[in-house]
Amino acid sequence: MAERTYTLMLFIIVVALLSASLVLYYCNLGLYVDSSDNLTKFTLVGGLVLLAGWLARHLFMLWFSYLAHLEEESVDAPDFRPGVTILVPAYNEGLVIRESIASLLSLDYPDYEILVIDDGSTDNTYAIASQFEGDYGNARVRVVTKGNSGKANSLNVGIELASNDFVLCMDGDSKLSRDTLRQGIAHFVDEGVGAVAGNVKVLNRDGLWTRLQALEYIEGLNVMKKAQGYFNIVNIVPGAIGIFRKEALLDVGGYDDDTFAEDCDVTLKLIFEGWRVKYEPRSKSFTEAPERLLDLLKQRYRWTRGICQAIKKHGRLLFRPRKGILNSLILWYLIIAGLGWPFVIVSASVFLIVSAVLLRHASLIFIWWSQLTVLEMVVALHAVVMDKEDLGLVPYALFHTILFVLIINVSKILSTIEELMGFKMTWGKLDRVGKL
Repeated sequence: MAERTYTLMLFIIVVALLSASLVLYYCNLGLYVDSSDNLTKFTLVGGLVLLAGWLARHLFMLWFSYLAHLEEESVDAPDFRPGVTILVPAYNEGLVIRESIASLLSLDYPDYEILVIDDGSTDNTYAIASQFEGDYGNARVRVVTKGNSGKANSLNVGIELASNDFVLCMDGDSKLSRDTLRQGIAHFVDEGVGAVAGNVKVLNRDGLWTRLQALEYIEGLNVMKKAQGYFNIVNIVPGAIGIFRKEALLDVGGYDDDTFAEDCDVTLKLIFEGWRVKYEPRSKSFTEAPERLLDLLKQRYRWTRGICQAIKKHGRLLFRPRKGILNSLILWYLIIAGLGWPFVIVSASVFLIVSAVLLRHASLIFIWWSQLTVLEMVVALHAVVMDKEDLGLVPYALFHTILFVLIINVSKILSTIEELMGFKMTWGKLDRVGKL
């Protein structure tokens, strides 16, 4: 009860600050709006519109994620423990596969199997994984190998070989929390649920870029998924942790390899076929995030191009929803939030900075930017507390606003342009540093 009260107080503070920010900017706007300079008026009103849009997005995200938080805290996992097959596709994961499999053997669940699918690795991945084959009481480990054909095909092989009606798909560089299966599988009591998205956490947090990613996952990804989960329309089940009803995956033909975001694509296929997709924050996957900026940009480049490809693939449903209006809204959300918003943020930031210099209204722009930074830190505090995370991440919200978001959005813009222009790309693999 004390935790709920604290979370509610934080939410009220966030809402108050969001509202006060809009009022403050509006009051400052009045000092300049009488100017006869149309460019000045356009700049200031544009800043107000951007701020209002930012506030509306965050209010939606915070309110419905808070409702979902209250809902999940009040419901215990039912006594539903069907067998689960954990699929671990692995390509050249020799540095981390041992720790990944070892962590899976300590899960708190009565009946599950671990199926490692070696995707034609050229290192010692298969040899290391094979050492674990056998029966461990409540868990069994199987290892298969095949020619290199990509993650999507590896997962499809695993789905066909899975001996259980439920499968958990993860990455070979990840670890799961002990109660991941117990918490996540509970949602499948509802036979209309086809998938459950888990809570992805950054494991390596010993540098600026990795700590910024840790905060981004908590605030920008998982809190939004919690809000989406309130409506049963999580639009991306992350590759690092997703639990699926095998019947649902077979119903949509499994994973396709025609995009670089197979996780987004398969989620959309499930939703469009009428399956509900839930979010379970207590099912956690700890993954190794890129430590170097160049590796981070490569990762986001691939993510963005993959989402562009998934949108193009299902674009016919933008105006022709098959199973209801929510289907179209999901695609529109991906376009606006994933592709359109980065263009708005970057162009607006550049425009406001240039305008501040040319119009000599730097003080107002500074107030605008400062408000966003303070608000971002308060929102980060709310998200961190709600997710029971490290409070030491909150100060990084300062760098998140003025540095990280702009860099990532520039990368998204460039990758979107290249996808629209038809530039060729390859999958690209992140070099592991073995922090697992």
